[in-house]
Amino acid sequence: MMSSPAISAGTANLFSGFTRLCKGLAVVLVAGHIVVRLFPPSLSYLALIPAKTIPFGWNLITAGYIEQSIYGVVASILCLLIMGKLLEPVWGSKEFLKFIFLVNFLTSVCVFITAIALYYVTRQENYLYMPISGFQGVLSGFLVGMKQIIPDQELSLLRIKAKWFASLVILLAIVISFFTPESATYLPTIIFGTYMSWIYLRYLQKKPESKLRGDPNDDFAFCTFFPEFLRPVVDSIASIFHRMLCGRSESLSEDDGYTVGGAPLPGSDPIEASRRRERGARALEERLASEILLSARSSEDSKKDAAENV
Repeated sequence: MMSSPAISAGTANLFSGFTRLCKGLAVVLVAGHIVVRLFPPSLSYLALIPAKTIPFGWNLITAGYIEQSIYGVVASILCLLIMGKLLEPVWGSKEFLKFIFLVNFLTSVCVFITAIALYYVTRQENYLYMPISGFQGVLSGFLVGMKQIIPDQELSLLRIKAKWFASLVILLAIVISFFTPESATYLPTIIFGTYMSWIYLRYLQKKPESKLRGDPNDDFAFCTFFPEFLRPVVDSIASIFHRMLCGRSESLSEDDGYTVGGAPLPGSDPIEASRRRERGARALEERLASEILLSARSSEDSKKDAAENV
């Protein structure tokens, strides 16, 4: 049976090993919360308020880093640090930061357009003047990244695989929205954060191993976010948008020599995506192994200290 020092050491290791970039972003989240707490009027300039986005266009960027509650700050920082230490070593710091910036900005743009559309449909001015902010869009994107890199890894006490986290978070947010009037301030952000991150990882992210972009693996298709019985319907709809958005680029890729005799070149087929998943799984296993080793060493040191005291 594991001793209490080993348990405490394992818990400590869970909250250690965070990257410098994630720590820096955590400081940004704390600083943003402090600013809006000390200077409440600043919220109208930093949060996304659709009626004020023009000419205050910078709130499309700043809104994602402003948490309005202390609970939001704590939850966002913990999720950022824990998921960041899994994703950043695989993507690299530059790509990790690029992902955060693009997902945050694109999510804010989609939320802004949605709020304007809802106002014109319902004529309710609260859609124009409610302050929308928070890091939940990027955090939803991190879950999509985990689905891509370590889909079959069980990362919770509930024994849920990583590939289902993003879908479950959206489902939970939708259910909660029926019971909370503030759902309009977070639900669109979570949904668009998930979708924009999938668009980026599926079609736009550069692969360091080749000149190609995205992840064509069937296990990362849009329909995989849904249960099996819904996938045929979802896939038929998604394929229409796929042809609209990517049909031309795919034909150009063939003309540019990315395929030879109808067969994809190395790096352009799902094998490349599988290699990326293997790298992500290896990175996770190495990190877990190092944490177990540190826990064991800490336990041995504690036992030695106890023996010397006796």
